[in-house]
Amino acid sequence: MSKVKTGITLFSLGTPYLKGELDLEGVIRTAAELGAEGYEIVATQMIPSYPFVSDEFVEFINKCKEKYGIGPICYSANMDRGMLKDRDLTEDEMVARAITDIMSANKLGCTVMREQYLLSPEGLKRIAPYAEAYNVHVGIEIHNPESPITPAIMDYVKVIEETGSKYIGFVPDFGCFAIKPNKPYWDRALAAGATEEQLNKCAQLRYDEVPLEEAMKIMAEDIEKCPALGGTLNSMYGFVQFRKSCTKELEGLKRILPYCFEMHGKYHYVDENLHEVSIPYEEIIPVVAASDYDGFIVTEYEDEGGYDAIEQTTRHVAMVKKLLNQ
Repeated sequence: MSKVKTGITLFSLGTPYLKGELDLEGVIRTAAELGAEGYEIVATQMIPSYPFVSDEFVEFINKCKEKYGIGPICYSANMDRGMLKDRDLTEDEMVARAITDIMSANKLGCTVMREQYLLSPEGLKRIAPYAEAYNVHVGIEIHNPESPITPAIMDYVKVIEETGSKYIGFVPDFGCFAIKPNKPYWDRALAAGATEEQLNKCAQLRYDEVPLEEAMKIMAEDIEKCPALGGTLNSMYGFVQFRKSCTKELEGLKRILPYCFEMHGKYHYVDENLHEVSIPYEEIIPVVAASDYDGFIVTEYEDEGGYDAIEQTTRHVAMVKKLLNQ
């Protein structure tokens, strides 16, 4: 059986942090109060000296750990390929940045690092020796619209298996298992004048796997009446897409579980009954719980709907723990 631990990515509390309602210590304290056993820190958002980690920041993190009993378990790195205004970074430059992030993760005491898919499979292969040298397990985030069975992710699996390295793998994001439309996007469309009938028609086009270009043509007249509908339909084919069933994707998750170092418990809205309305946690958690997975599921709130971040995070943590204990 798995030894799943629950944590929180501090990104979940990004809204109160950015509004100045909580400082970084307040965010860490709140994560502890909500029951996190550890936290993921989003480096670009919360480390002033990113991509480096200063001695002063390490001292601050260690003091917080003494106070609140939890510390960073994952360093969430960004692969900012477009950071230069005149060109994209080369693969050599992205590899160099990833190595810097590995060193920073190690300095902060993290043994897991979330890396973005912009680092190619070959780039992941190249950083494996550095990951091992610094004892940092680097996981490529599997984020919607990718999933454990898409060709792009299979290319990473091939590299991982060819190298045999125990230090390169994945961080699956549960958003890739969505089976219903995203609630915040849906609600915003309604507020902008779309009707339930129009939105259901859009959702059915996505369920039927009608190509986006064709779907846009079918909905053209409706979009002309309500322009917001076009953005909502487009989103259904992008980072918040969904499908009728995630059975195949969950089978894919089972295959890559030995290569998973952490999991993002992505959610957009958890209702009062502790149910995520778009992502089938009732199907996902049993797959993880029945495995040999020994790592964290970190709560990751994608605050797009204007709901209370602390209330939503509280509900999500409770939901995951409830499902793990069934």
